[in-house]
Amino acid sequence: MQSDKIKPRYPTKQIYVGNVAIGGDAPISVQSMTFSKTHNIEETKAQLDRLQLAGADIVRLAVLTEEDAHALKTLKSMTSLPLIADIHFKYKLALIAAESVDCIRINPGNIGSKEKIKEVVKACNVRNIPIRIGVNGGSLEKEFEQKYGPTPKGMVESALYNIKLLEDFGFTNIKVSLKASDAPRTIEAYELLRPLVPYPFHLGVTEAGTLYHSMIKSSIALGNLLMQGIGDTMRCSITGELEEEIKLAKSILRYSGRQKEGITIVSCPTCGRIQADLVSAIKRVET
Repeated sequence: MQSDKIKPRYPTKQIYVGNVAIGGDAPISVQSMTFSKTHNIEETKAQLDRLQLAGADIVRLAVLTEEDAHALKTLKSMTSLPLIADIHFKYKLALIAAESVDCIRINPGNIGSKEKIKEVVKACNVRNIPIRIGVNGGSLEKEFEQKYGPTPKGMVESALYNIKLLEDFGFTNIKVSLKASDAPRTIEAYELLRPLVPYPFHLGVTEAGTLYHSMIKSSIALGNLLMQGIGDTMRCSITGELEEEIKLAKSILRYSGRQKEGITIVSCPTCGRIQADLVSAIKRVET
C-alpha cells in the first residue's frame, strides 16, 4: 500500500527524447553521462553499451569540440539509446549536434546572447528535438548572480527568463533542470519552480562527488522531490562511475515509492540476538 506521504506526480507537458517519453504519465526515466572524449568512438561506444546493459534510458555526451560534435552522427548509428548533446559556451556545436542527437542541453549561464540561443532553437525545431534548459547554481548569468547570488531564487529566476526566451521564439519542446551541488538548494529550487511552469523536470545534484557522497546527496534531494511528486527524469551524478549511477537512481526510485521493479532486501541491523551468520547470508542473496 502506498503511503499518503507520497504525493501524486505533478501533471506536466509530455515531450520525447528519441523514443523515451518524459513527463505526462510516462514512467520516470533514468539518465547517465559518458566520461570519455566523445570523439573517441571506440571508448564512447563501449561506455554506451555498458550503460544500456545497466538499464539506462537516455545518455548524455559532452561536446567540447567540432570533432566531438561530428562524432555524434557515427555514435548515433551504433546505439539504440537516445542521445543528448551537452553544450557549453560554443553554440555552433549545438547546431552541428542537432543534426544527429535526440536532445540538446544548454546552460543559459554560458551559452551567450539571445541570437545564439535563437539559432539553437531553429536547429532543434528543424528536427523536432527538445532543449533542456540546464540551470546550474554555480554558473548563473551575471545579472542573476549579482542580484541573488547562487541561491534557489537566482536559479529559478534564470530558469524563468530562459523558458520565456524560448517561448518567445515559439519553442515549447522544453525540459528544465535546476542543479546545485548540495541537497537543500537543489530541493528548494525545484520546489519554487514546479508550480510556475508546465514543463517536465530533469532531477539531479550537480558535482555530487564520489559514490559515498553522491549516494547521500542524491538520496536526500531526489528522494525528497520524488515523494513530493516532482520529477520526470533523473540522473545521479557520481565521479568516475557509470553503472553505479543507474543502480543508485533505480534504488532511489524504488525506495521513494515511484517505481515497483526490483527486489527490496529487508535485513536486521545485527545485534547480540543474532543466532546465524546473517552477514554472509545477505551477501549471498545480494549476489
